Amino acid sequence: MGAEEPARPVIRDSRFFDRWYADMAASPTRDAIWAHALGLPPELGSSGLLPWRGIADVAEALRLRPGGLLLDLACGRGGYGIEVARRTGARLLGVDFSEVALERARRSGARMLPAGRSRFQAGTLAATGLPDGIADGLMCVDAVQFAEPPLAAMLEFRRLLVPGGRVALTCWELAPGPADDRVPARLHAVHLQRDLTEAGFTGVQVRERADWREAERALWQEALEAPAGDDEAIKSAQSEGRRSLDTFGSVRRVFATATAP
Repeated sequence: MGAEEPARPVIRDSRFFDRWYADMAASPTRDAIWAHALGLPPELGSSGLLPWRGIADVAEALRLRPGGLLLDLACGRGGYGIEVARRTGARLLGVDFSEVALERARRSGARMLPAGRSRFQAGTLAATGLPDGIADGLMCVDAVQFAEPPLAAMLEFRRLLVPGGRVALTCWELAPGPADDRVPARLHAVHLQRDLTEAGFTGVQVRERADWREAERALWQEALEAPAGDDEAIKSAQSEGRRSLDTFGSVRRVFATATAP
């Protein structure tokens, strides 16, 4: 590529995430950093940036009854949904488009939940392939920004929930003030209050979580101090960490909850 040519954007499709998750599986250092900075048990296998205390917030917000069905969309390696299902007694159905992530999620679900309480299958945020009105609660941790547009995911979430079912989303939005063009375009598109309301949800609440954001800062700082060597997962984390810290004040961490009418 010539110096005058712009860099090609990274296409974050299923093949990209298959490689990303395969690199994680080969990197105990990466998982150790995530567990330490976010206060997670090592076996959780976090793919996102939600700290341990945030899992309690998600579980409480969903108001699940024992035996109800929890959908974890863009579930990654499954750890967050498995922990929420464990705490609430819900059955778990995880959906992701990375087969590499789903294979790890299936193994973790079989090990950490009672037999028959977890299932994982392929699908996307806006096209899960699931029937209408099957879920009592739905969570999506740090991933709704990958739907194009995010509203398409919100409409799918509404379709999947029973009346009275709850949704809990963790994500990032632009902070108040002038827009920062260095922030990825996918985050410029996120507006949870607007899109959940337009999708038909009621009781929409979007709260800033500065404490989660500070845990994220600590994680990136720890990742940048780690020796990368030939560890592709650490290299990826350091690249993302530099970008995130450069724009840290331009983005706010948010937690959204709402009810399907």
